[in-house]
Amino acid sequence: MNLDRYSDNFFEVNHLNGFLPKKSPLAVLPERYNELQVLIDEMPIKKANGQDGLLAIEGAIEDAVKKLKNYKDLVKNEDDIFINQALFRAYAFLASAYLLAPSHFSFQKTKKYGKAHRVLPSQISEPFVLVSKKLDVYPFLDYHYAYSLGNYVKIEDSKGYEWENLAMAAKFSGMDDERGFIMLHVDINQHSPQLVGSILDFLKSKDNSGVNQSLNNCLSSMKSINERRQIMWQASRWKHYNDFRVFIMGIKGNDEIFGDGVIYEGISEEPVQYRGQTGAQDNIIPTADIFTGVINYYPSNDLTKYLLDLRSYRPKCIQNFLSDLKDEMKENRLFSYIKKTNNEEGLCILIQILDEIYYFRNGHWQFVQKYIMANTKYAKATGGTPIISWIPNQITAVLNYMSDVLELIPDNSSFIDKALFSEQLSKKISLLDKQLQLLHGDNYNAEDVFALNKKHKLNDD
Repeated sequence: MNLDRYSDNFFEVNHLNGFLPKKSPLAVLPERYNELQVLIDEMPIKKANGQDGLLAIEGAIEDAVKKLKNYKDLVKNEDDIFINQALFRAYAFLASAYLLAPSHFSFQKTKKYGKAHRVLPSQISEPFVLVSKKLDVYPFLDYHYAYSLGNYVKIEDSKGYEWENLAMAAKFSGMDDERGFIMLHVDINQHSPQLVGSILDFLKSKDNSGVNQSLNNCLSSMKSINERRQIMWQASRWKHYNDFRVFIMGIKGNDEIFGDGVIYEGISEEPVQYRGQTGAQDNIIPTADIFTGVINYYPSNDLTKYLLDLRSYRPKCIQNFLSDLKDEMKENRLFSYIKKTNNEEGLCILIQILDEIYYFRNGHWQFVQKYIMANTKYAKATGGTPIISWIPNQITAVLNYMSDVLELIPDNSSFIDKALFSEQLSKKISLLDKQLQLLHGDNYNAEDVFALNKKHKLNDD
């Protein structure tokens, strides 16, 4: 793999950075964009000083945008990628805040999302599109440059990437639950360098010893990622997710909110559609899926197409990494090699990695049950997919693969307790089957769906 293809000088995918930026993003915009920075600071429902911000007052964000200077001529001349990333972040937040403010206030009054604005004013759309072209991404709120990975500010530089040490450069609610929810994604990505490094080591391995060492490192990284992911229950209380959820809704797939799209004033008279920010844009699980071979078990349906569609919402350098990795791992390279070399230990490490992928996905599925399904009857995820089907779609792929791997492990293996593993796998399959039975009934109760996790002792909270 050519590491030069995995850098745009903001992101640089390797064993040192993983999927995090190569250095901390700018916390604030340069002084020449002062009016825009002031608007970003004044925008959250709760400002840093505890006072109500623009998104707490109906009509306030619209009035503020009317007065905003159009910075397109300044933006046109920017060539520093860290400044361009900070500009993209600011305009992405402002665009979503402006467009979705009516939906937010509708939800406050009726618990239903109302219609969003259909036109994005030129003082936002023109500089936003310019800076988007510089980064070669869609002009809408994304996961990498805007909402999460490019949005952290270390509280103490000497400390690490634990969410408790991270603030947000731009925000919607301005409350701790939003900070915990988003910064935990940065937190788990502090372990992505080890994940990427383990894969690069595998590709250079010459024998079973090298392969198994790389797999053990991969397993270690996935365990660390899952340990940090579980902290979400403390970092962001599920009942407060709706304080900011509406602002990360995408246009595409959310016709009830956006109709046939949004017109970017001064850019085009034709409405456009972009997917919303979603944790499915993170790179850890797609990378693990490609490396281990889970991708070969994806069902052929629209939900899988959606996941693959999300690849285009990533920075080009990360798209290149995932594409090249897929080429390297074609024909289920890892699984095929382990079988060919009769590498029993490798097989046992592989199924443990798959188990960690399962726990990540099932944990995410539990978040959906509590944070979304128990909070609202709106049946779409922020990325525009049906909530009750897209994660089970991928859980099924992992479970099917685990079943195939388990069959090849000897009953008397000294590396894992096969009987215990088989019993636990049956529990996982049963849990998903029973949850889907509930969900496909005439009426479902999110609490009943969630309770099945505890019944099967697979709860994550």
